Amino acid sequence: MIKEAQKYIVGGVNSPVRAFKSVGGEPPFIERGKGAYIWDIEGNRYLDYIQSWGPLIFGHCDETIEEAIIEAVKKGVSFGAPTKVEVELAKEVLELFPHLDLIRFVNSGTEATMSAIRLARAYSGKDDIIKFEGCYHGHSDSLLVSAGSGAATFGVPSSPGVPKDFTKHTLLAKYNDINSVKECFEKGDVGCVIIEPIAGNMSLVPAKKEFLAELREVCNHYGAVLIFDEVMSGFRAGLRGSYDIYGIKADIVTFGKVIGGGMPVGAFAGKKEIMQLLSPVGPVYQAGTLSGNPVAMSAGLATIKKLKQNPEIYKSLEEKAKKLMSEMKKISQENGVDFNYNVVGSMFGFFFNSILPENFDEVNTSDTKRYAKFHNKMLKEGFYFAPSAYETGFICTPMKDEDIENTINTYKKIAKEI
Repeated sequence: MIKEAQKYIVGGVNSPVRAFKSVGGEPPFIERGKGAYIWDIEGNRYLDYIQSWGPLIFGHCDETIEEAIIEAVKKGVSFGAPTKVEVELAKEVLELFPHLDLIRFVNSGTEATMSAIRLARAYSGKDDIIKFEGCYHGHSDSLLVSAGSGAATFGVPSSPGVPKDFTKHTLLAKYNDINSVKECFEKGDVGCVIIEPIAGNMSLVPAKKEFLAELREVCNHYGAVLIFDEVMSGFRAGLRGSYDIYGIKADIVTFGKVIGGGMPVGAFAGKKEIMQLLSPVGPVYQAGTLSGNPVAMSAGLATIKKLKQNPEIYKSLEEKAKKLMSEMKKISQENGVDFNYNVVGSMFGFFFNSILPENFDEVNTSDTKRYAKFHNKMLKEGFYFAPSAYETGFICTPMKDEDIENTINTYKKIAKEI
């Protein structure tokens, strides 16, 4: 199927990592999903550890979310006008974050981070931004610099087509290294800092609590806006994302993935004095025809309500992730294979590495060729892991203990071969 797709779609895919370039082989074309599983067009079944790259915390075709989408579609897919459901979703999200006052919905994580940066620059009156090596914040020009994820997979730390005049205002710091941040502040006129507090685009690398606390202090000292990119970790690492874990208050937080329940949604929320700079209240322009469309809002609302009603699921999901990772590490050690991992809530990431990486440089010392072998062999056995060593894995509620055990037993079978 990939060869036919390549005749009409660039590379045969609509997002680069799907092409399987870093792991080899051809990607299966997916026909349907249910619960923890997906089926390709040839009828092969896979236990899905990608879950649409995070949004499907309740798995594929969850009845509650599915019903909400169907009912919304019956009334109309989009109006380009305000609807009640977007107000309801905004309320549900903001109730969980006492330091965030207002929110704006958009259509993707890229749009959310791009808009948050523009708003932060306007508020601070400064052009320079700091981002961290290995953190991916979407493919907007200012942020596509040493971006991890797909960019790292293809060995392109920054993309052709991005003007130097744009990236000259982007300063790079090292993750979990506060001294590198201070050096950036000394070099430039920094208006904002953007970071994944739980980095999910260099596999999974959580920030140290003391590092985030110091980052907050440095931003306060220099009058810079602190942006937490929680497009991936929001409602995934915990009900309140990183706030549940660290308790650090960012000035702006970007969301996506889970708040769309599988539909394309992004959002950014912040303090009132910052957010009110947005048009139509303030001078900072941002717009979108499909922003806040009722189908996506309905899916998100059903998801967030269900999560708030069942907060205990995060403990169960984390236990499953820890079971999977700890047993895979044990099996690896028995076979002389270097293996380390992180688990945060329903998110997991592992490295064929003798050390547990704390930044992008250390992540890059991992054995990506071994990961490719792992991926290919597990896929053939019916287990769908991310087709890149730089991506995070996800547990969903329909996954049973038996699913985890089957994954462990299969890894035990293929460990010697990798």
